[in-house]
Amino acid sequence: MNDPETSRLTAMWRGLGYLLASLSAAAVTLVALPVLLVPTMARTWASWHRGRAERLLRSPGSGLVRVGTWRFLGWLCTYVVTSLAFGLVVVVCAGNAVATAVTVPLWWALPAGTRAGGFAAGVPLSGWSTALTLGTLQIIIFAALTYWLVPLLARLHARICVALLSPSAAERLARRVETLTETRADAMNAHGAELRRIERDLHDGTQARLVAIAMRLGAARESLETDPEMVDRLLREAHEGTEEAMTELRAVIRTIYPPILADRGLAGALAALGTRSAIGTELDIGDLGTVPAAVEAVAYFTVAEALTNAVKHSRAARSTIRIARDGDRLSVEVTDDGIGGADETRGTGIAGIRHRVLALDGTVRLHSPAGGPTTIAVSLPCGS
Repeated sequence: MNDPETSRLTAMWRGLGYLLASLSAAAVTLVALPVLLVPTMARTWASWHRGRAERLLRSPGSGLVRVGTWRFLGWLCTYVVTSLAFGLVVVVCAGNAVATAVTVPLWWALPAGTRAGGFAAGVPLSGWSTALTLGTLQIIIFAALTYWLVPLLARLHARICVALLSPSAAERLARRVETLTETRADAMNAHGAELRRIERDLHDGTQARLVAIAMRLGAARESLETDPEMVDRLLREAHEGTEEAMTELRAVIRTIYPPILADRGLAGALAALGTRSAIGTELDIGDLGTVPAAVEAVAYFTVAEALTNAVKHSRAARSTIRIARDGDRLSVEVTDDGIGGADETRGTGIAGIRHRVLALDGTVRLHSPAGGPTTIAVSLPCGS
């Protein structure tokens, strides 16, 4: 069970480390300011600080910071001022608590006439009673201030940092339009390539078999009275060719829209995927309501590709599929217990998932540290 006092103490230590690091970074900023104004260094420096702030706040990472020069300079000035101010508070509170704890038991070894510091500044340390009374009081006061103030100041500092380095509504909209433009272009290219592949499959496969069937049936009709044995052979070959053509046609249709989605819905289709998977699969599906066909197809292909990757590359023994709907968003999460280290720049599987999802204005998150586990989380819009 999580103890609130333990959590508060952990927050204090994390905040103390965060603010002291910020104080040091502020000093580095003042010294290395000309270097930090170089655009590449500015983005790297700002991204590192926002990453620290997001980790303290336990909020999702936002990646590389992309803000204008004036916004960066505004953040830089605010960061230096708040880091110095909050850091000074930490140094005063924590420093006095530590200094008093060291001074009290050693007061007798200090030079004669030494006076207390902190709240009791100016009071001479002339005996154990004075040293213990003032020392204990100061330790309690400064420790309490550190205990309560440090987490609050650290979170305030982190929120200011994230707020100043987060894109504005206009910038988010511009990036969304840029992303959608790119993904729409990729989707159109992929769509064109898919149509050409389907055309080739139908032309070279199914159509050729249908032509051969028609020729056999024509020959059989001409030989109906003169060569019954040939008619029997031609009809048998035409029947076999019809079955093969139907098999090829079903395979082509599956690549367009899996028939199982139309027959059994998304939940049934995913259950079938899990059953056919070479690794143990646990399925957790909430109440999805009515989901658009395009979203169902993307969710299905996402899970299929993730399970394929888990079997082929991750050496996983088990996987978990979670599907849930929250308002107008459908979330798909596939986790496996494999070796991790997935990289979408190697191969086309994860990149294909990303292209499908982004084409519907969805989001993709891949978390695959070395040693595992690997998690692919997809969020898709499914409102009416």
